[in-house]
Amino acid sequence: MKLARVGGTVVQPIQHPSLAGHSLLLCDLLDLQGQASGGSVIALDTVGAGPGERVLLLDEGTSARQILGLKGGPIRTLVVGIVDEVALAG
Repeated sequence: MKLARVGGTVVQPIQHPSLAGHSLLLCDLLDLQGQASGGSVIALDTVGAGPGERVLLLDEGTSARQILGLKGGPIRTLVVGIVDEVALAG
């Protein structure tokens, strides 16, 4: 799992059939303090996240396809949650 902030949407006029009905989001990776960690990924949105929201990413292709009930397809990363707060011990 990774923490990220949604930077925007990715427009896809032509798409693989397994992506139908889902949005692609450009997500900037964050460290635990909420600061940008210097990387970005494109993730398939499963929760209705929007620009500026902090999200939880699942970044493993096999698990992502299992969640969607697919045997194959060009899917690696999913947005699986919208994060309200990160609480660190200590």
